[in-house]
Amino acid sequence: MVSASSVKNTAGPSVPRPSASLIVVNDRNEILLVQRNPNSRSFAGAHVFPGGNFDEDDGCHRVTAIRETFEETGLLLARSRVDAGSERSAFQRLDQDVLNRARQSILLGQMAFSKFLDDAGLTPAVDELLPFTEWITPVQVPRRFHARFYVTFLRDTTPSPSGFSHGSKRDFVPTPDGGQEVISARFVHPVEALRAHEAKEMLFMPPQHYLVHVLAEVLGGEGTGEEEEAQRERVRRLAAGAFGRMVVMPRQMKGGGDGSVVLAFEGDEVVGGRVGARHRSVIVPGPGGVPTEIELQRNVDVFETGGVGTTRDAKL
Repeated sequence: MVSASSVKNTAGPSVPRPSASLIVVNDRNEILLVQRNPNSRSFAGAHVFPGGNFDEDDGCHRVTAIRETFEETGLLLARSRVDAGSERSAFQRLDQDVLNRARQSILLGQMAFSKFLDDAGLTPAVDELLPFTEWITPVQVPRRFHARFYVTFLRDTTPSPSGFSHGSKRDFVPTPDGGQEVISARFVHPVEALRAHEAKEMLFMPPQHYLVHVLAEVLGGEGTGEEEEAQRERVRRLAAGAFGRMVVMPRQMKGGGDGSVVLAFEGDEVVGGRVGARHRSVIVPGPGGVPTEIELQRNVDVFETGGVGTTRDAKL
């Protein structure tokens, strides 16, 4: 993640710690957000996508995102290792009590996520995770991250043990992890999430604010089931193109006299863009480095060119 803290790293840049987060979109085009524990060491009180630090046992960043999503919300994105015809019966053997116990054991470090999957005959659904940008914390910040974001879509036709054995995946109710890392977990439409942020009912870190803003543009507005599916298809196209591969390495600069901080992104006039190009967030830092206000300024076309070209309104 990218911190908005203005605290400088006088000892030289630290090595960014690898992490992964997952954007889960349901068939209402709502996204899964969790609120960090206010007493957490990192991003206290902020609303974020489920995610966390890479663990060597994960083997790859996609598994990290799947594991952290299970730990923080109870949603398990996995499938049976046997043939598809037996997949539903294999999942039905995992009732909610079994999942809850496994989740707690993994959270407490008593069981590895990989062992749980092996014992249950499951494999993580890594092929359902699409890349959705990477973010590297500015060099001035002492605690740095290289955060890989992925997006996935809940589908009614995909069996899953996490509350979907009887009925549609859209009815999944995420549950927090008991306050160990998060205190709430829920689906919310990105347009509503932005409104809550503007009302200071939700606090975001810069990457989350940026990505929620993008998703609000693509998934914005109510529509029919076909229209909502068309919106999700636009997200898939974004993930498959230059946007999904975009690596954001913000240049942190001082803002105005109000104590604000500017994070300039690829394509901004100060990061290789043309004169007048804007691709930046203006941030008012809050306690613990969590911004109290974020304003995204963008007139570059990140959707088609990954932040290199420009467009008048930067809309899809």
